[in-house]
Amino acid sequence: MSTWWPGETAHARAVDLLFFGLLAATVLVLALLFFLLLRFAIHYRAGNKAADRSHRVKKSWHWEVAWTAATLVAFLALFVWGAQLYLDLYSPAKDTLPVYVVAQQWMWKAQHLGGQREINELHLPRGHTIRLIMSSQDVIHSFFMPAFRIKRDVVPGTAAQLSFRPLRPGVFHLFCAEYCGTDHARMTGRIVVMEENDFSLWLASQDVTGTLASKGKLIYRQLGCGGCHGKGPVRAPKMEGLYGKQVPLSDGTIAIADEAYIRDSILKPRAKITAGYEPLMPSYEGKIREDELIAVVAYIKSLAEEAKPQ
Repeated sequence: MSTWWPGETAHARAVDLLFFGLLAATVLVLALLFFLLLRFAIHYRAGNKAADRSHRVKKSWHWEVAWTAATLVAFLALFVWGAQLYLDLYSPAKDTLPVYVVAQQWMWKAQHLGGQREINELHLPRGHTIRLIMSSQDVIHSFFMPAFRIKRDVVPGTAAQLSFRPLRPGVFHLFCAEYCGTDHARMTGRIVVMEENDFSLWLASQDVTGTLASKGKLIYRQLGCGGCHGKGPVRAPKMEGLYGKQVPLSDGTIAIADEAYIRDSILKPRAKITAGYEPLMPSYEGKIREDELIAVVAYIKSLAEEAKPQ
């Protein structure tokens, strides 16, 4: 998409173009209907002797087939266009900058990999593909950025993801688009898109006590996870090098060890049992907060990086 088209992301520009395509199709159909309405109203007006009023039945199947086929193809094309935009937005993208977002009555809490935390603000670098990994601490929320043409529901017990690339620096509105309680209208924030150098300076200026992975490592030890997933007496899958791998399950299927898989394995360990292992792990649902869960997932991801050959 060329730079002359307005929009804060490539997705926003594509959505606007799709909107104008839908608008153009609607106007064309409306114009044709009004043309036919006026045409028949004028031709068959009272007193017009040129109009054929013999009421002869004439077959017009070729017009009907052509009209139906043309509209079907046009609107199917618009459907495919919109579906492709949806898939591009919510499909996992490569070489992304992950940011974790937790929705909670009534605020948005963001965590960067370096340990930087924000509430109702999200600082992002321009020109980088951002991947938001979002979860809810309590009820259903909806992450809505009007300028980016993005809205994503955040449902408790799940991890919602979306990817986008900001094109221009600026400050943009952030809303919750799902009624979530008494102060729903106040659950607002802002997205701050910065140049890369300014973003690096902002990261360095934040007061952090450690990276997100290091916090996850501490929580991992406090929960005693290493007693089973380490060198303990209980036989459990190893965490080193797990992230991103294909995991064979006891039901014969294969799962990819991404954020959602690791999250589900902690909260619902009996839902996807690794082949060759007994379902002994207890559920931590209700025993771990969303921000702690995010940190543990980040730590397990970091173990995969450490396990890579240098």
